[in-house]
Amino acid sequence: MAVPAPILSADQADAQTRVAELLRGAGIDIEASATTPLADGKSAVMAITGKAGSGKTLLLAQISQALKDAGVDFVSGDYESRRKKDRRTLAILAPTNKAASVLRTRGVPATTIHRILYTPVYDPEYEKIAEWLSGQGDRPTIEGLSELALDRAHAFFQQNNSIPGALAAAGLRGSDFITGWKRREEPLDIGMVDESSMLDKKQFQDLCEIFPTLILFGDPAQLAPVQQSGSMVFDDLPKDRIAHLNRVHRQDADNPILDLAHALADPDLTFETFERMVEDASRKDDRVVMAGRVEAAKMARSPVLVWRNATRIRLIHAFRAAYSAPSDTLLPGEPLICDGIELPLKHRKKRIDLEARGLIKGAQVIYRGEGSRPGFSKLHVVGAPDPQVNVASIVKIEMPDEDEPFIPFAARMGATFLHGAAVTIHKAQGSQWPEVQVFAPDLFAAARVGRMEAGVPLWKRLAYVAITRAETRLFWVMRNRLARPTEPLGIDDLDTPAPPLALQRDDPA
Repeated sequence: MAVPAPILSADQADAQTRVAELLRGAGIDIEASATTPLADGKSAVMAITGKAGSGKTLLLAQISQALKDAGVDFVSGDYESRRKKDRRTLAILAPTNKAASVLRTRGVPATTIHRILYTPVYDPEYEKIAEWLSGQGDRPTIEGLSELALDRAHAFFQQNNSIPGALAAAGLRGSDFITGWKRREEPLDIGMVDESSMLDKKQFQDLCEIFPTLILFGDPAQLAPVQQSGSMVFDDLPKDRIAHLNRVHRQDADNPILDLAHALADPDLTFETFERMVEDASRKDDRVVMAGRVEAAKMARSPVLVWRNATRIRLIHAFRAAYSAPSDTLLPGEPLICDGIELPLKHRKKRIDLEARGLIKGAQVIYRGEGSRPGFSKLHVVGAPDPQVNVASIVKIEMPDEDEPFIPFAARMGATFLHGAAVTIHKAQGSQWPEVQVFAPDLFAAARVGRMEAGVPLWKRLAYVAITRAETRLFWVMRNRLARPTEPLGIDDLDTPAPPLALQRDDPA
């Protein structure tokens, strides 16, 4: 049974009308569900902005569904069939794996910006299956694959609309059917970008080159990229190209986490008054907790959010000590953050392969164990559609009061990682976790410094971003203490299968 579309608020309806007008100019009428061929030379950018709870995700899902109903094809990171004449396409993007996975759990088929910049090269034999599943060819006969295996692939694709998932259901691994990756050579059509406050100007320019029509969704209260002095890419758009959502929906009005986030907009609010508000909220609702110490067990999957690097390093070492981690290696289950890829230019193909599989700067990964060769690691890339990788790794664990990090093991070149039990609030932007620990002494230090960013006290922007990373429960940690875990670190939870994906209309969020 079809789910009725939710009733939009006045500002959401106005934003949708303005998007519909933009798309009509690009040859797509979402109200009449009609399209015309893409015309060369036309380009347009628009932004939909609003704070947490204003309904940006709902609107993104609604517009996505309207485009699908109009006959626009989704372009994902897993497979792109041969281009049809007059085909209109849509790609839904996020800056990080975690941000893309958050959208996917809400029924929006999102992928990362890196994954759309690079396209997979399929083995010609197995590409026949992909073409058949996507409606571009007849059912193939593949040596080594039974008719039952093809039936499983077809059934999976009908339910989940994922080519790699369907091939996996037929018993194939990614390395069987993907032989490499290449930089996208042809432009696409329509792009919708979530968490666009994280985009720097270079990324924005790259997207404008690929997508003639670009729609940005972003939160102006978050932290801008470090090198942009508080400015976000949508700040430079003409006012008539920005639709701002002001209303916080009733469905979110009883959420104490969002209440605290929106309270930070009060220009007269002091840190001390805000902390009393957190304490009051914790007495009324167990979704907010005034914690006397950091819990090591939670750090394994959702990092403690801090402002200062010195705090981050101290908490990482406290975490490792709590789990009795050896000084010369990692324990399976330890969290890491990708800090980039160290490969010379002649290995460009390998760099593309790693980035396309989710190992981009800032990606959260979990160490699973030693890899197939010395210096290699088995990793779980959090939020990636195909999360398990085996990669040459350079792991750095920074030391308190020392310039040089400790390196427990390293390949000569490959993907570099920092420990991820604690991260700065800047790095956490774009991600969400069910439970989040925010290290309040760092925010107090930011308040004492008195720094401003784009006219707003820095501590308020930090607090806003940190608080809104929590999906269901916020831990406001008051003291520099650590609660030891009661169970050993492990990786059993990483094998839990992801829920099936289906585009649907979501509640306002």
